[in-house]
Amino acid sequence: MYPKNMLLSSRVLGSFAFILLWLVLRSSFCHGDQNDINCLKIIKDSLEDPFGYLNSTWNFNNRTEGFICKFTGVECWHPDESKVLNIRLSDMGLKGPFPRGIENCKSLTGLDLSNNKLYGPIPTDISKLIGFVTTLDLSSNNFSGPIPQLLSNCTYLNVLKLDHNRLTGQIPLELGQLSRLKEFSATNNLLTGQVPTFQSKLITAQSYANNPGLCGELLDPCEASPKKSRTVIIVASAVGGVTFAALAVGVGLAFFFRRVAVRKKEEDPEGNKWARSLKGTKAIKVSMFEKSVSKMRLSDLMKSTNNFSKDNVIGSGRTGTMFKAELEDGSSLMVKRLQESLHSEKEFLSEMATLGSVRNRNLVPLLGFCMAKKERLLVYKLMVNGTLHDRLHFLAEGDKPLEWPTRLKIGIGAARGLAWLHHNCNPRIIHRNISSKCILLDGEFEPKISDFGLARLMNPIDTHLSTFVNGEFGDLGYVAPEYARTLVATPKGDVYSFGVVLLELVTGERPTHVAKAPETFKGNLVEWTTQLSGNSELHSAIDESLLGKGVDGELFQFLKVACSCVVETAKERPTMFEVYQLLRAIGENYHFTAENDILIQTENSDAGVLEELIVAREDLNGN
Repeated sequence: MYPKNMLLSSRVLGSFAFILLWLVLRSSFCHGDQNDINCLKIIKDSLEDPFGYLNSTWNFNNRTEGFICKFTGVECWHPDESKVLNIRLSDMGLKGPFPRGIENCKSLTGLDLSNNKLYGPIPTDISKLIGFVTTLDLSSNNFSGPIPQLLSNCTYLNVLKLDHNRLTGQIPLELGQLSRLKEFSATNNLLTGQVPTFQSKLITAQSYANNPGLCGELLDPCEASPKKSRTVIIVASAVGGVTFAALAVGVGLAFFFRRVAVRKKEEDPEGNKWARSLKGTKAIKVSMFEKSVSKMRLSDLMKSTNNFSKDNVIGSGRTGTMFKAELEDGSSLMVKRLQESLHSEKEFLSEMATLGSVRNRNLVPLLGFCMAKKERLLVYKLMVNGTLHDRLHFLAEGDKPLEWPTRLKIGIGAARGLAWLHHNCNPRIIHRNISSKCILLDGEFEPKISDFGLARLMNPIDTHLSTFVNGEFGDLGYVAPEYARTLVATPKGDVYSFGVVLLELVTGERPTHVAKAPETFKGNLVEWTTQLSGNSELHSAIDESLLGKGVDGELFQFLKVACSCVVETAKERPTMFEVYQLLRAIGENYHFTAENDILIQTENSDAGVLEELIVAREDLNGN
């Protein structure tokens, strides 16, 4: 046994050590909380916030415990402890460079800055800023420069999304050492060179689509550098005996050609190697579906898009990149460069024959197509008023929000086009990618649905069973709940996605960020409207700029139709034919449609369904 004094001494030392450890931990936690507060302050100060998402909710005057955990886009380890777990600032229109203040959020495990307007390089020391992050999403911004090699030091990464930026150079081969990485995307950049060899089999060739010169595993093999033969060595030795004058001439020529190359690079900073590779195929004709369109060749498309310059890009998504083409006669078109298709040339021609025959006033008409080497180019009519998404959420200075009659017209027209795809086409076409970004507006704000039928060009599996992902990155607010479970696209999945578009039209809110919702709300637009109980609460969801103008009844009816489309159970949702009829009933006084406009003949058009529609209309008018 130990003497009493020794035992007492050890207890005192043990207690002292415990107290010391507690003080150290308490100090670090308090310091950590202040670090996290400073982290968010610096982020807010470093980014331009044109739509006020941060300015409206990131209030640092409130000093209650865990107050930053109520900020929009901020998730904490515990709601009463100011230690940031995730920062999700997607689709907020934020502008500025990568926010280096993020390094003060020492406990951060997830960072999502996708779908904004951030620019400049990704910091070379990014691993020091976000060393413990498991998910990093920087997609759909304007980041440029190389992908930092030190990203390979972020050893906890499970998800890395860098697509839809302007990144250049090679993807660091060291990224292949990230043993936890399960999802990687670098599509739609300007990357070249050999790709890494990832350990996960979940990373496929689609992770690299739409880059000018990537090669290696899963892609085309990289060109081997030529070996030096004995002859080359002998010739190289002989060069050493050439006179100084000849050497001087050679150096002069080298400088000359280098200057020419630099000048050429300045004239073509985007470096569209894929477009330049088509040089020998410019004489290929563009197959046109409409006789009214002048005959064109590939050379005409290249000239009208400035060799598919980045400056001519007007949109990009999962199916490819859209370019504006300005022809010599003053007219304009849209040219879509498809992502690499897994179909054969014969299958592609068959799909083109089908899509070229699809004609409806509310579908963007496919005017023609062109095949050159591995490239597939589609030609469409230009829609001068852009996308519905931009018209609702990205108004330029001086622009007025869309008035209610225009919004109603867009909703009815888009429903008509989608119903036609579902019920009039044989076989029916399931869009799978409906969002406000794929609804384009012509000069009269008549809606035109784009990208229909392109899903099956991206995957060789049958259209009705394809696992083609619904929605672009950052558009997860449009995905039907059953799709996440089954990965099977259905017409009712389209109805759900379209219901989200209707909610956008009547509320003015974005699908994944609700500015009107309480600070504590972390869900999407559907979840927000679903939790509103009773007519009075639901009425509060309507865009305030539309209220008080004598159309409140129409607005509420429209909102109820939208809510019926996004119910969780697919069987309880209406068909697109029913949605169109209900919206058309709301807009009867505006004369948007003629009586002979209903040409949809389907198995749903029987007496029973029509009776249900009449009852539904009466219910809407009654409420």
